[in-house]
Amino acid sequence: MDTEGLRSFVRAAELGQLRHAALELGVTQQAVSKRIAALERELGVRLFNRTARGVELTPDGQAFLPHARGIVAAVERAVTAVRPGFRALRIDVLGLRSAQAVVLHEYWRSHPGTNLDVVTLRVDDPRTAAAAVAAGDVDASFRTVTEPASLPHELRMIHAFDSPLELLTGPRHPLAAARELTPEQLRGHRIWVPGIAPRSEWADFYDQLTIAFDLRLDAAGPHFGDEVLLDVLAGSADVATLVGSRDRYIWPTGHDLRRIPIVDPAIVYPISLILPRTNPHPGLRGIVSHLDTLPKPAAPLWRPSWTVEGPPHAR
Repeated sequence: MDTEGLRSFVRAAELGQLRHAALELGVTQQAVSKRIAALERELGVRLFNRTARGVELTPDGQAFLPHARGIVAAVERAVTAVRPGFRALRIDVLGLRSAQAVVLHEYWRSHPGTNLDVVTLRVDDPRTAAAAVAAGDVDASFRTVTEPASLPHELRMIHAFDSPLELLTGPRHPLAAARELTPEQLRGHRIWVPGIAPRSEWADFYDQLTIAFDLRLDAAGPHFGDEVLLDVLAGSADVATLVGSRDRYIWPTGHDLRRIPIVDPAIVYPISLILPRTNPHPGLRGIVSHLDTLPKPAAPLWRPSWTVEGPPHAR
C-alpha cells in the first residue's frame, strides 16, 4: 500500500479540501486526487464524497481514517528513528556500572536534552563491537581493538580517557588500612579477577600488567556477578580485586570494603572510543568534546603497549 496515498488521504480528510492537502504536501491537487483514487481502487471502496465545499468522508472513509493515521504516524516514526540528527545516539559500553557509563551519565546530566541510548553489546571480542559500529547497529563503542591494524578502514579509534585502577579489599585484608599502594606492594597478594574472557581487551591488559609488575593474578572460576564478588571480598582475609576509579560499585554497609588508589606509578586502563571515520552521528561531537575535559591522572603512569595516544579531538 502506497504510504504517500495514505498520507494524502489523511491530510485531505483532516483539511476537507484536496487543494489544501496538496499545498501542505507540496504537490499538485491533481497528484493528490490520483493518489486517493488509486487507494480507493486498491481498497475497493469509496473514501470521499466530492461536494461543492470540498470532500467529505464516506462511512468507509470514516472507518478507514484512524487506521490510516496510525500507519502514517508509524512510518514517520520509523524514518525519524534512522535519520541522523533525529534518532537517538546509540553508544555501546562494557556495562552500566562501568566508567564509560558513568562518564556518559555525567554528560547527559549536563546536557539533559541529548537523545542518548546507552547499550551493552553482549560481546567480549572488541572486533565484534567494531563490526557493530561498521554495520550501523550502534553509532560508537567504548572498546579497544588492541591490534589497531585490524580495525576496519571505515572506522577510527580515539583515546577517550584513562581509568586509574584501585585495589578493592575487605576489612580483614592485610592491605586494607593503606591509604595508597604502589604496584610493588601488591606483589605476592592474590588479586582475583574472575571472568577474564579470551580475546578480550582486558585479557591482554591483565597479561601485560602481571608481566610488568610480577603480580599474582587469579582468573579462576566463573564470574557470578559483582554482588557475589563483593560478598567474597567482604569475608576474605587474602583476596582482593582491581576496579576502575570511576566504576560504580554499591555494597551493603556491613561489608566495609575499601577502595585504595594505586600510585608510583598509577596503573591506568586506557579506554578508547570506536566510531565511523566519516559521517558520524552529529551527537558524537558533544560526547568527544566532553571526553577531552575529563581530569587526567597524575604521572607517573603505567599503560599497556596498545594505548591509543593523543587527545580525543572531534573531527
